[in-house]
Amino acid sequence: MKNARQKEIIALISANTVSNQDALQVLLKERGFPVTQATISRDIRELNLIKKADSNGVYRYVAPDMPVPQSDYFSGNVLSVDYAGHTVAIKCRSGTAQAVCTELDEVVRSEVIGTLAGDDTIFVLVRTTDQAKRFAAELLQNIQGR
Repeated sequence: MKNARQKEIIALISANTVSNQDALQVLLKERGFPVTQATISRDIRELNLIKKADSNGVYRYVAPDMPVPQSDYFSGNVLSVDYAGHTVAIKCRSGTAQAVCTELDEVVRSEVIGTLAGDDTIFVLVRTTDQAKRFAAELLQNIQGR
C-alpha cells in the first residue's frame, strides 16, 4: 500500500501543481488513498520531495531525480540498455528480467510511467524522449561502473 501510494504521489506532483499537503491529501483521497496529514508528511520526507518555484513563480512539490538500482544483482544481470522514443529497453540474462524489474520498480522516479518485464527483456515507458535518453545513460553508467 505504501509503495503504491508513494508512486501515486510522484504521479500527482508530476501532473499537477501541488503546493501544500492539504492539496495532496485531497488528490490522494480522490484516488482511493485516504491518508492522514502525518502519513503525507512522512511520505514527503521519505520521497525527498522539495518545494520549488515553477515557471509562473508558484511553489510546488517536485521530486529530485532518484538514483538507479545499485545492487550487484541488478548490474550483474543487465546485459545492455538502449532507448527508442519514450521507451528504454533493458536486455537481461535469461530468466532474470522480472527480478531485475522488481529492483527497478522499487526506485521511484517521476519520469517513469511503468515497466513491463518478460524473460530476458524489460521495457520502461518514460514521459519524454529526453528523459528516456538520460535514464538509459544512467543505467549504462551504473552497470559499466561495477
